[in-house]
Amino acid sequence: MAYQTLQQEYLQIPVVTRAYTTACVLTTAAVQLEIITPFQLYFNPDLILRNYQVWRLITNFLFFGPVGFNFLFNMIFLYRYCRMLEEGSFRGRTADFVFMFLFGGLLMTIFGTFVSLVFLGQAFTIMLVYVWSRRNPNVRMNFFGLLNFQAPFLPWVLMGFSLLLGNSIIVDLLGIAVGHVYFFLEDVFPNQPGVCFLLTSMLFDTPEEDANYNPLPEERPGGFAWGEGQRLGG
Repeated sequence: MAYQTLQQEYLQIPVVTRAYTTACVLTTAAVQLEIITPFQLYFNPDLILRNYQVWRLITNFLFFGPVGFNFLFNMIFLYRYCRMLEEGSFRGRTADFVFMFLFGGLLMTIFGTFVSLVFLGQAFTIMLVYVWSRRNPNVRMNFFGLLNFQAPFLPWVLMGFSLLLGNSIIVDLLGIAVGHVYFFLEDVFPNQPGVCFLLTSMLFDTPEEDANYNPLPEERPGGFAWGEGQRLGG
């Protein structure tokens, strides 16, 4: 009975979140059981290009270190914010969510080459947290009962926490940078008025105005402002 309940709960997790978190847990378990070693997983451009060990492009995102506080902390944040994104702004848009994974992974792989990072899973988690926090700016957060702040500050709070633990903040900065690039290209840039006009001009020819055209009453300015919403509580 308990097994069936656990199975039901597991299958209710959105597919991308389920696949990624499961892969991370299984990879860590394989390392703990000494089936594989971290040396077979880490990101190494030379081994990828010269020895064709292409699996490293993926496995470096799946290992978060040995089982311990750091691993549990990252797994909790990864599962929580990956699931909230997939069930929230990416609900019914699995392909777009997978594209965000691919886009973020590609940028991190490129940047990781220059900053000599060997495991990028933590940076990927920060990217997910950043995108969620920017899309939910009004959510109030509480960090271990010590700090209260708005959601957009969460990635920076996590970076400060990493600094207090003596960890390098390069990983956090990389995740924030990639998350910001994705957020800007997906949420900010397409909504710029000039961009909308440019895209419209490229896709559609502007018809010439007919001086003799007399619009019907329902086509004249006025009436209902269709499409102009108002924020609740505003």
